This record gives sequence, structure tokens and C-alpha cells, in this order.
Amino acid sequence: MTANTHRIAIVTDSTCDIPPAMIEEYGIVVVPLYVLWGGQQLREGLDIDRATVYRRLRQDPEHPTTSQPTPADFVEAIRRTEAEEVLVITISSELSGTYNSAIQARENLLARVEVEDSRVTAMALGWQVLAAARVRAQGADLDGMIAAARHARAVNVTRFTVDTLEYLHRGGRIGGAQRFFGSALQLKPMLALDQDTGRVESVERIRTRRRALQRLVQVAVTEIGPGGKLHVAAVHAAAPEEGEALRQELEARLQPAELFTTEMTPVLGIHAGPGLVGYCAYRE
Repeated sequence: MTANTHRIAIVTDSTCDIPPAMIEEYGIVVVPLYVLWGGQQLREGLDIDRATVYRRLRQDPEHPTTSQPTPADFVEAIRRTEAEEVLVITISSELSGTYNSAIQARENLLARVEVEDSRVTAMALGWQVLAAARVRAQGADLDGMIAAARHARAVNVTRFTVDTLEYLHRGGRIGGAQRFFGSALQLKPMLALDQDTGRVESVERIRTRRRALQRLVQVAVTEIGPGGKLHVAAVHAAAPEEGEALRQELEARLQPAELFTTEMTPVLGIHAGPGLVGYCAYRE
């Protein structure tokens, strides 16, 4: 990690799912979360990658756990930016202790550090970070960057389906979707990242994978609609063909100003499981 050349640094965590080229383009500093597996503590994106995680999840009888960055991790990353003002945007505090680590780190820094709880994760977090980075590029100050990130959070729409609810259940990240349990483990429900609760919530009970993927598109058209400065990311976890098919459908139906496909990071994949497909969207 090199010194940040921007007058205001932007720091986020590795669950943001922002494509690497954009991380580099906008000078975003990423602090990795940890994967704990087989007695090893691995930094996601550095010591373990997506392909390895998804392969091992299917084969390894030992299920991994995850852990947030330490306050020292944030202190080191922020100091290396050499910036006097810093905006940190993290994964939802309801899903991880990452936000609290960033708050603790702030006490050990001389720079002005503002820490925002995104209340979401994946590209729903990523869009908030990119919104802040893009207004920074236009000359916005730290308060303007915070306002842009908060707007992206307020109008976020994230919907997805999983191949099984078992992984979310194991990690305790399932929120209101808990009511689907009992005999419902084989459902392919539609779920949401809810920026009000900060957790994964249930949207709709669906019986088959094919129907769940169809409903993702139908709901996108109803809840988001086409046109305007719409930003959409199709997301998947070890399901590239279905992720790309969803991207094509969203492009045809929504005509977004920005659209790409991204694969979920290892930490998120551990909790969601292989087979997740969905989208994260917001309109400027």
C-alpha cells in the first residue's frame, strides 16, 4: 500500500466488492477482514482468494469463520495515506465488528477521521464508497463526500437469492429471514440487505431456483425502474454464468448508466455460501 495522493483519503474494508481496477482508479484504501480456517488467520484478498474459498467450502468438512480487522490494522492503513482528513466507510455494524474497530482506531490518530456505518455490505457498500470517491474527484470536501455516501445508502436496493439458507444460518447473519427455517432450508427465497436494520431480511418465499432468478429481474423492474443515473452491480458467489445472465437481463430491462458484474469476496461467500446471485443498485 502506497501513500494516498488525494487530499482526503477514502478507506473501506475488503467486503466492498469494488472491482480492483476501480479501487486503483479512485485511490481507495482497502483494509482486509480475516478468514479463520484450519488454524490459519488469512487476510482476504491477500492470503486467500475467492476461487480457493469457494472450492474449499464445498470440500472441507471444517467450516471457516471470519473476523474483523483490528483497530491497529485501521491505524496503519490510515497513517500510510498521509492525509489530514479521512473518510472510512465500513460493512454494517450489525454484520461485523469492523465499524467498531475503525471507531477505536480514530482515537489513536491525529488526522480528522470520519467513520460511516454503511448498514450494508458487498457492492451496496461499494456504491457508497464510489459515490464519495467520485464527488471527491469533482472537488467535494469531506462533508460533501459523506453526503454522497449517505444518499447512496438511503436509496440502496439490494436483492439476492441463495442456493441454501444454511450458510447464513450458521453465521447468524440472517436477521428477519430466520422465520424461513424449520422445514424451509431448501427454499430459494429472495432476501435483502436492509439499510434500516443493517441485516439480511426476507423479502419473498420462493420454491425453485429458476423462479427465484426470474423474480430478481421482475422485482428490479418494479422497485427500481429504468432510466436516470442508475448504478447497478450484478453480484454472485461462485455462480458466474447465472451472474452474467442476470447482468444481461438487468441491462435490457433497466438501461442503467453503469453496470458490471462482481463476485463476492471470501468473507461474504463464507456467510452466504456458493450460489448466491443478486444485485446492488442506487440512483443518483
